[in-house]
Amino acid sequence: MRLHHVQVACPPGGEDVARRFYAAALGMTEVEKPEELRARGGVWFRAVDGSGGVTAEIHVGVEDPFAPARKAHPALVLEGADALDAVRHRLEEAGYDVDLSQRDTFPGHDRVHTFDGHGNRVELLVARD
Repeated sequence: MRLHHVQVACPPGGEDVARRFYAAALGMTEVEKPEELRARGGVWFRAVDGSGGVTAEIHVGVEDPFAPARKAHPALVLEGADALDAVRHRLEEAGYDVDLSQRDTFPGHDRVHTFDGHGNRVELLVARD
């Protein structure tokens, strides 16, 4: 068994806000939704490794009424000791708050939390060397 994707929600018309966070700030790539699912709205993002293998996929689906996930969240593992700080700085430069208060609270990892443009919680972590 392996995880295929994680879905978070956005309000109707919130796709561009999701793009600014997941693609522009986090660096994921937007992928086209299957034709039969496009009418539902939403947008999908994917991260790949150096050989093109999918390492993470986030589906942002439209939910009405919308309520952000403030506790439940995807946790994305970054590669390399400097990756967490690089992504954190990119997020901050794009105007997203990054919570460093739990950086050392997950054994064997450094981690931070942030919120996408709709208020959904996202965790970023990297294994300690």
